[in-house]
Amino acid sequence: MAWINVAREGELAVGQMKRIAPMTKPLLLVNAEGGHYCVDEMCSHEDYSLWFGCIQGRAIKCSLHGSYFDLESGKPLNEPADCPLTTYPVKVEDGEVWVKTA
Repeated sequence: MAWINVAREGELAVGQMKRIAPMTKPLLLVNAEGGHYCVDEMCSHEDYSLWFGCIQGRAIKCSLHGSYFDLESGKPLNEPADCPLTTYPVKVEDGEVWVKTA
């Protein structure tokens, strides 16, 4: 696994997302409550972009069917989604945000 620089610290305000593509599939970098999280961009329920959703607390909402996912664990918090999102480790060092990818 490799750490990839994906943003500058402070680039995303709380509640903002950024699409990143360090691998073959798109990911979302999210600032939720001042912490950075990285998850698959596509909802595990209907393969719909979570980019169109919103951040509430430490959860991301899919705007297609209303499922929420915990940003730290990727677990769905309500139906209809029942499969978790893949999450990726994030660290901030020297003013840069890094994501660890497979």
